[in-house]
Amino acid sequence: MSGDNKALSPADRFVLRNLVDRHARERGESVFALFSTGDQWSYARLRGNVRKVAASLQALGVKQDDFVLSWLPNGPHAIAVWFALNYIGAVYVPVNTSYRGRLLAHVIQNSGARLMVADARLADRLAEVETSGLDTLVTISGDPPPALKGIRCLNEDALSAAAGEPSDPPRAIMPWDTHAIIYTSGTTGPSKGVLSSYRHLAATTEALDTVTSEDRALVNLPIFHVGGTSGVYRMLVRGGSIALVEAFDTDTFWDTVRKTGTTTMTLLGAMIPFLMKAKPTPRDRDHGLRQAIMVPLAEDAAEFTARFGVDIYTVFNMTEISCPILSERNPGIAKTCGRVRAGFEARVVDDHDIEVPHGTVGELMVRADEPWTMNHGYNANPEATARAWRNGWFHTGDAFRRDEAGNFFFVDRMKDAIRRRGENISSFEVEVEIGAHPKVRETAVVGVPSEFGEDEVMAIVAAMPGAEIDPVDIISFLTPRLPHFMVPRYIRFMSELPKTPTQKIEKHVLRSEGITQDTWDRERAGIRLKREKLVAGDLRVGQ
Repeated sequence: MSGDNKALSPADRFVLRNLVDRHARERGESVFALFSTGDQWSYARLRGNVRKVAASLQALGVKQDDFVLSWLPNGPHAIAVWFALNYIGAVYVPVNTSYRGRLLAHVIQNSGARLMVADARLADRLAEVETSGLDTLVTISGDPPPALKGIRCLNEDALSAAAGEPSDPPRAIMPWDTHAIIYTSGTTGPSKGVLSSYRHLAATTEALDTVTSEDRALVNLPIFHVGGTSGVYRMLVRGGSIALVEAFDTDTFWDTVRKTGTTTMTLLGAMIPFLMKAKPTPRDRDHGLRQAIMVPLAEDAAEFTARFGVDIYTVFNMTEISCPILSERNPGIAKTCGRVRAGFEARVVDDHDIEVPHGTVGELMVRADEPWTMNHGYNANPEATARAWRNGWFHTGDAFRRDEAGNFFFVDRMKDAIRRRGENISSFEVEVEIGAHPKVRETAVVGVPSEFGEDEVMAIVAAMPGAEIDPVDIISFLTPRLPHFMVPRYIRFMSELPKTPTQKIEKHVLRSEGITQDTWDRERAGIRLKREKLVAGDLRVGQ
């Protein structure tokens, strides 16, 4: 791997604490991070800030192996809290900043965390949910909300309160230790917490070996998802640098690339049509972005390269795995995900894990040659872990086909999940909230094609006998209960949902019928929901 010293011990190559210490020693004043706030951290300053926050977290009672929730937007605090937790051997548990209601309560309960660091603008949502064993809240960018029952509330001064240095963890942090729990959408149940080791995260970053210590990665994906987390860690492993921004923005994208000196990044789904639809300008190639991972591979990927001069790679990945399938540079095969990379195996199989002939659709399952390079289960969910890891292979739940040359092609989701603009959505969780509406008898939620790639969320609803439901009323009911990206765009009303003889809803029928003439479109009705924009502030420690 380019930029990797194989003579180093595994811990020095993969474990965050060792990487931070080694790069501060070897690269000192070299830049590690640029932030939207204008702040800039060298590797030496990174280490100083991380150690200050780490000592303060220890003063709050955080110990090695403790799970700690981080509910923060991209910015200096999010990096400092994540790195400080891992620096003392604690487990980083990021929370989607759009979460509220049952989804938020589930993550808190499943994690078993006692401490949360949260943006003050989000913290009021805690008053609306069961907070389980949470007993301490530290708020950033504002004061804590009025007293939350049973929770000690502190402001961000608590993250710089420690006077001394952090103590070393009782045992050395090893590559197989859990660095994070990252929540990914459930299918037949609530979201699952993916247990990820340091070796797993590092393996995810190794897929694209053309990234070096000279590169700077633009990270505009949220670091509560693996896309953002791996983007940051890829550059830490290599000793390169990142430019961390809050989110993707079409209007400012190329100016941000130029201003930050970005050379590499990940481009997801809807980003491509947004950029391609922008009016061409003489500056389309006036930037330093030389390569990008495009997921999925867009139909106009070649046109993107021709227009902007950016080399494209594509991969297949999930939070649970580590980019086992990777394409060559500028792949010429339409819709390919690439081929299996060294160190991994992949098969397309039937319901009994028997490999199907080339060209036949089946479920993709994968495994790795090296231990700990993929997830090691779902937190507090042994049943889901056993289902996913049957027969020694990880079952992706995605339908694939493979050609005779070894190219893999994504066909559909076998599992009942929806992907909208980079967010994985559990249909189950949306159905639970719609079902709570007093006039709804039953509902099914499916993904339908979006004009921007990936999916839009569609709900099919049957009302209670004699009841009439205004679709706007459903949207108003869901908006305070669900993240904005989970609220359906389309609503279709039916007197009865199609069912099997055993009374299971036939979602495949609803999915195939798609957007019918009687389907209501929220956006056509003028109702557009956007994420709450949280602008991160500077970290006050280590100035």
